[in-house]
Amino acid sequence: MSVLVFVESKNGKAVKAGLEAISYGKRIGDTTVITFGSASTEDLAAMGKYGAAKVLVCRSINEVNDQQLTKLIAAAVDDTNAETIVLAQDPTGKAIGPRVAARLGAGHVSSAVDIPDTSNNGFVVKTNVFSGKAFAHVAVNTAKKVIAYTPNSLPVNSEESTAEVMEFSPDVNTGGITVKERKLQEGSVAPLPEAELVVSAGRGLKGPENWGIVEDLANSLGATTACSRPVADIGWRPHHEHVGQTGIAIRPNLYIAAGISGAIQHLAGVNGSKTIVVINTDPEAPFFKAADYGIIGDAFEVLPKLTEAIKKFKASNN
Repeated sequence: MSVLVFVESKNGKAVKAGLEAISYGKRIGDTTVITFGSASTEDLAAMGKYGAAKVLVCRSINEVNDQQLTKLIAAAVDDTNAETIVLAQDPTGKAIGPRVAARLGAGHVSSAVDIPDTSNNGFVVKTNVFSGKAFAHVAVNTAKKVIAYTPNSLPVNSEESTAEVMEFSPDVNTGGITVKERKLQEGSVAPLPEAELVVSAGRGLKGPENWGIVEDLANSLGATTACSRPVADIGWRPHHEHVGQTGIAIRPNLYIAAGISGAIQHLAGVNGSKTIVVINTDPEAPFFKAADYGIIGDAFEVLPKLTEAIKKFKASNN
């Protein structure tokens, strides 16, 4: 089966979710990548490590523009005759996946968490539904299929291989959308959608002046900081750190939550985390029911001790 994978580029680098999508696509069939921007030929060829046989790169696009990217993917489908199109289930994928499907007359499946079942000549995709509380198995009967893969759902396969890189320049005029400005998160840590380690806190921290203990723990782990919605709404932390159903949905390998009760809206955005550690003084906090590890204690005492223990552990292994 011919597979086309869309990979977003930021600052000349492929996003982590896109590389995972390549690995997912390779499990389905022969994989070609369509991407854009200023990434070097060497970096593009390195996508072969994740399963790409060929990479098509459009240099004329440098910003995320839904209409342009939809036309770019559709043109790449025509060029490669791809039967299945894979995107990451991230903000860009959510925006352009339905557009691509409508343009191609294709079936669209979002939140895929496993490779399609093609037994008995079918095509059935397992997906997350109801904010991750259940699974659905969706049968796709159209000739072309668009799948939005949920990042961090499957292990990433890698191999010693390089991809063939080809320039690709279809007509993708801007249409009705013009990107005026784009602001990217600064700093050395990964943005929340790509973070593998996240330290989050809520109103239990009592004020923005106390966030230092959260940042200290995050720095000792190399983690990204996050917060609950009330904390962002009252201005203690910026809104790009808000995780939950109405914020950013994340699936890190480790999620540490301090002083967060665990309302259903918050859980909906973090319940895909591989390991959840909850710190709260209230033993009846709902979050403990979803936690893999729970600490009944004061965050002002627990977080500094965790930071100290991690620093000692790292020092002893250097």
